[in-house]
Amino acid sequence: MKTVFFLIFSALASATIAQTYDPAKVNKKALDTYESAVLKLQDEQLKEAIPILQKAIDIDKNYAEAILSLAGVYGELKDYKSSVEHYEKARSIDNNYFLYYNLPYSINLAGLGRFNDALTAVNQFLTIPDLNERSKKSGEFRKRTYEFAVQYANKYPSTGYVFTPVNMGDSVNSTKSEYYPSITINDSLFVFTRRNGFKEDFYESAILPGKNHTVSKLINGEINAEAKKGAINISQDGEWLVFAGYEFPGGFGDFDLYISYYSPTGWSQPENLGRNINTENWESSPSLSPDKRALYFSSTRPGGYGGSDLYVSYRLANGKWGLSKNMGPNFNTAGDEQAPFIHADNASLYFSSNGLPGYGDFDIFLCRKGPNNEWSLPQNLGYPINTIQSEGSLFVGSDGQTAYYASDRSDSRGGLDIYTFDLRTDVRPAKTLYVRGKVFDVKTGKGLPSAVELIDNINQIAVTNVQTDETGNYFITLPIGKDYIFTVNRKGYLFFSESFPLSKNAPDSTYDKDIPLRPIELNASLVLRNIFFETNSAELQQVSMIEINKLLQLMNENPTLKVQINGHTDNVGKPADNLKLSAERAKSVMNYLVSKSVDIKRLASKGFGETKPIADNTTEAGRSLNRRTEFIITGQ
Repeated sequence: MKTVFFLIFSALASATIAQTYDPAKVNKKALDTYESAVLKLQDEQLKEAIPILQKAIDIDKNYAEAILSLAGVYGELKDYKSSVEHYEKARSIDNNYFLYYNLPYSINLAGLGRFNDALTAVNQFLTIPDLNERSKKSGEFRKRTYEFAVQYANKYPSTGYVFTPVNMGDSVNSTKSEYYPSITINDSLFVFTRRNGFKEDFYESAILPGKNHTVSKLINGEINAEAKKGAINISQDGEWLVFAGYEFPGGFGDFDLYISYYSPTGWSQPENLGRNINTENWESSPSLSPDKRALYFSSTRPGGYGGSDLYVSYRLANGKWGLSKNMGPNFNTAGDEQAPFIHADNASLYFSSNGLPGYGDFDIFLCRKGPNNEWSLPQNLGYPINTIQSEGSLFVGSDGQTAYYASDRSDSRGGLDIYTFDLRTDVRPAKTLYVRGKVFDVKTGKGLPSAVELIDNINQIAVTNVQTDETGNYFITLPIGKDYIFTVNRKGYLFFSESFPLSKNAPDSTYDKDIPLRPIELNASLVLRNIFFETNSAELQQVSMIEINKLLQLMNENPTLKVQINGHTDNVGKPADNLKLSAERAKSVMNYLVSKSVDIKRLASKGFGETKPIADNTTEAGRSLNRRTEFIITGQ
């Protein structure tokens, strides 16, 4: 508020343009009433000043200063419509006197999304001769933002998108400021930060059916022990909390990033994420990838492109975090980049920046990861998601449509509140589903820490590769609309490989899959369920290479292992033809391994035709199971 009023009055002090409005002729009673309103404004009692200013205007309907002050108050309260109406009323009294007020007038026009009108107004402001340097810089800055807004509107014509943020209500919001919303993928737990005076605390709220929320409460444990904290992010599976904290044990100087793990007894004592992530400088706004293999965050460490830059650290095979890397000039500018959020699709990264072209201060941007893990150029989310105010701490639900952000809109309970809204179609991430389960020893039932990989059937590229926890549990989020080969590896065990036809599964659905692993031992066998041949042929289909290469990997990792490849068919056709086809198919797999330098002395192949069915041949489902390739360990 003080900035707006200072700008207005300092401009008036240097006014030299001829005008018809004469402040000396204002009604004295109106002047006295106005002075009472000024006292309220000096105490920042904006709402209390409104009726007093209105009373002064009622006494003298041409009292331009009172009208302009009321316009300024409405602008500070983000009631842009009322603000613009009063600015235009003042302009009608004396257009020359109003000339200096074209700058705040333009800001409120932009607040309504009237960017062409805002550009006209600020251009009129910049025609004033001998503007002081501060006013000139302010005008030129606003002109750039309005020009950007006009260009954006021309590039992305209106699609009828309606932006209607809904305050999340008293269960989440309070008279304090709430921000940094974060939600588990199954929409069961909602966490956020609340500022209580000089203290910031982390809160949680359970999400009930119908998207209702329980009354928020402090997150239990040492995570709330220290007063100075900041951004918080919960892992998609609800098992980890990563947050920014200051003066926690083991800190390196300014805000550092910490992690707390969920257990049946509550959240663990926070642990500093270490030197590969934290420095003596400020680190904050963490965001974990859905597979928990990447951590995105913002830092002011030296060597960046501007004030605060975006960085990423990848988790190593030993569970430690690798050395952080600056995300480069596609993301980072001479300004500040903050609040990164990686969606559950693991390919859509949202963040806020005041260094990229935008509508005002911090805007929200989107970068998408391509098939070669290259990021697109940032896309501004556009008006009305971005405005003349600062936007940040966006979170998008797993459905790719429901978004959450913090804002001090006119219906705020106090300070920043958390709102939810439907994201515009063209800036939505992919809808996701998730797969969870446990990897275990088929003989003992004991959970096995293992590498779990999902490979896209079409391009044979690994979509995700995660490490289970110490008890063998895993959790993977995936974009919908694709089919996958699911593989699991662990030393000393036969690999697991199975097709996951998920392309028709609904978003937000859960796929539960527990995976038994068989120890490597004599006579142990494994059906290769994803070896496919051309019809009535021994020619391997390309998708088969995914699983055959897993067998190749097993042979290379166990150089004394000997196996026999067995081929089987259903009972359709002549038995002799089936026997021949199964033998040729088994030999085709063996020949591929030999071509990859596996010693032929370690390999054998045999066809069994239709003689060893494992299912009923009277149904297509049964016949499909009988058409199989398997291997058996014949020597170690």
